[in-house]
Amino acid sequence: MAGAPTDRIPLHSIILPVLGVAAWAVVGKAGLGLLALALAAVLLGSVLAAVHHAEVVALRVGEPYGTLILALAVTAIEAGLIISLMLGGDPNPGLMRDSVHAAVMLVLHGLAGACIVVASRRHRDAEFRVDGANSFLAVLIPMATLVLVLPNHLVSSPGPYLSLPQLVFVSLACLALYGAFLFIQTNWHREYFLPVDGGAHAEHARPSGRIAMASAALLVVALSSVVLLAKALAPALEEAVGAVGAPIAVVGVIVAAIVLMPESAAAIRAAARNRLQSSINLALGSAVACIGLTVPAVAVVAWWVGQPLALGISPGQTTLLALSFAVSIITYGTGRTNLLCGIVHLVLAATYVFSVFAP
Repeated sequence: MAGAPTDRIPLHSIILPVLGVAAWAVVGKAGLGLLALALAAVLLGSVLAAVHHAEVVALRVGEPYGTLILALAVTAIEAGLIISLMLGGDPNPGLMRDSVHAAVMLVLHGLAGACIVVASRRHRDAEFRVDGANSFLAVLIPMATLVLVLPNHLVSSPGPYLSLPQLVFVSLACLALYGAFLFIQTNWHREYFLPVDGGAHAEHARPSGRIAMASAALLVVALSSVVLLAKALAPALEEAVGAVGAPIAVVGVIVAAIVLMPESAAAIRAAARNRLQSSINLALGSAVACIGLTVPAVAVVAWWVGQPLALGISPGQTTLLALSFAVSIITYGTGRTNLLCGIVHLVLAATYVFSVFAP
């Protein structure tokens, strides 16, 4: 997270989020047409602004709370985006499943692989704390299994659906796992998630309280801008997916990619500074928060509006998910990783994306 300026707030990081909210208010319910491209550009700018403000706040509070703030912020984006798409437009009972599945796979392989490649390219063997990485996997594996695999093997409801008692139990189990993880991360074993060098190579001083508070407020505006603009762009997105003949699951992949953009930029920047532990905190932390918080939140809204949720993934994707966790256990099992591991993860990320387009 080092690398964010701490003595001032760049003007563009204020203008772009405000412009995004204003643009949504003007054209949010109108036909987009060519405006879709302009709104997409503002959306990207709002994401970059969110990255900056989140990094400033993170530098102020320190590790591991800093990466936790960004993980929770991105989870708020995903939950808000999924809920807004559920309440408007054509029903898509598999949207949450596709988004959560995509977030897990893109984090495990796309983001993690990119961070490992970036760190290894400059420092050969990149180091991190085994206890921290294993703590993430210890909760991520059962969470993903409960949400994405278990529904296909229960008999109370047909196919990939859960009965209401089952959905309540799975949601509570995810919350319990996430709560236990937060307790470990912020209390008993906080040292598991601290940088290997103890933060000795931080490049910027801790920002002042005034700057941090301003960035926290602007972070909320930036995240709101991302959610609102993404909702406004949803019709154009669905039309584009249909026009190219892509499966509907691609919408979930795009949603996951949008909400992971802030953490991806911050994680890769940390990896470039040989702070792979911060990258792991950001990457795996976003996946854990995604399931632990997004699933219960969306489940409550789905129950409230009476919309069913399709959760179980296909047998082929289940096999790929199992392979993903097996490779991740190997990667994070020694406290050191290298370029080969990063390339393996990137290949698996490409395999996942290809399997979505060619199931």
